[in-house]
Amino acid sequence: MRILMLGAGGVGGYFGARIHRAGGDVTFLVRPARANYLAANGLQVFSSLGNIHITPKIVTSAQDGATGKFDAVVLSCKAYDLDTAIDSITPALDSQGVVIPLLNGFTHLARLDTQFGRERVLGGFAHLGVTLAPGGEIRHLNDLHRLVIGCRTKSVSPLIHSLAELLTSSGIDFSLSENIEWEMWDKFIFLSALAGATCTMRCSVGDILQTHSGKEFIFGLLDECIAIAKKIGHTSSPERLTAYRNQLTMPGSTSTASMLRDIEQKRRTEADHILGDMIRRAEVQGIDTPLLKITYSHLQAYEIRRNHEQT
Repeated sequence: MRILMLGAGGVGGYFGARIHRAGGDVTFLVRPARANYLAANGLQVFSSLGNIHITPKIVTSAQDGATGKFDAVVLSCKAYDLDTAIDSITPALDSQGVVIPLLNGFTHLARLDTQFGRERVLGGFAHLGVTLAPGGEIRHLNDLHRLVIGCRTKSVSPLIHSLAELLTSSGIDFSLSENIEWEMWDKFIFLSALAGATCTMRCSVGDILQTHSGKEFIFGLLDECIAIAKKIGHTSSPERLTAYRNQLTMPGSTSTASMLRDIEQKRRTEADHILGDMIRRAEVQGIDTPLLKITYSHLQAYEIRRNHEQT
């Protein structure tokens, strides 16, 4: 099975390195600057679960077909780069190949379905704390490296079981879901609360909990997200919600959303694709979400100021 990993940043680089080390045939499609770095230094992952240093196969374009066709393409780009990503991978995907998007939220699925067909677009998500360090290496920030994928139609791709076998052998905390969009909703709820809280407060969960009303703020965001999901037909299990509440109120927790790391590095965020999308769903259902509105407005203000500073 030939796998094309779009990007070799935090998420793509981490999972791609582990799949490569397990014997997977992985090629990384990267920008020229990243390609030059990888050619000179290799792909390095520093993790408490085991460091990895590989010499990856890299390409900077799949447009001319010289790379051949791939059975699976893993998308680990940001949601705002989706159109560019689709243009990049379309020539490389085999006619029976599948796309595995690891983007946050749901806004990407309709665009991918239109391009490739719903039966070829899997669902997927990652619970992973990583960052691409200034030196070019990937730093794993905790022990969490969960990857979940699954088919979104009754018609199951014949590639899915071979892919699952490879991912299981890689050492990643992997699972193949029979109801992937349901599980994606669970992550959407959790991520919206985590991103909303840590980005608005510009600090970790543990720091927020030391403030006067930090715990109430976190739970308020979570409850608004739960109410939206329930209104459209998604009810998370009590066990899952208890786990989320525990994660979001763990004393001393250093957890932050990757969106906060984007802010700290003055990069563009996925606020519109996560918090904005959650609010739009609430408005359609007639649900008021005062805390989510504050967090989204805060992130919009960041983007407005960032744009001013760049002009």
